[in-house]
Amino acid sequence: MSFLDNLENSLNQLERGNDKEAEREDRKRREAELAAERSIAPLAEQLKKSPFTNALLTECMTIGHKQRTRVGMAWIGTTLRLDAKEKRLELRPTAEGILAVFHIDGAETSREPVDLNANAAALAAKWLGS
Repeated sequence: MSFLDNLENSLNQLERGNDKEAEREDRKRREAELAAERSIAPLAEQLKKSPFTNALLTECMTIGHKQRTRVGMAWIGTTLRLDAKEKRLELRPTAEGILAVFHIDGAETSREPVDLNANAAALAAKWLGS
């Protein structure tokens, strides 16, 4: 074997070793993501089926109509996103509970925990209040 053949073989072995290490890291990352998804799945299901969510959407539409503002709603994975002009409200299920994240012009302004048994009108008024 020549020197170049040895060098090529060595480089190939290094690449395969790096590929295996990268695969192991990817597998660990995927397993961690799956574990996180499993831990928030019950809360995400509660958020989707809760009367609180329906009441929040209804109240946001009512306030938006009074302000002549279109309120858009979208489910992005397990997150409920509401948009009205420059304001955004995201309800995110986390391992600790459901979190309301308020944004204005794309910048996060505050976070607070959400109780699905609380008054949805108060959250809507806080988000869309003048």
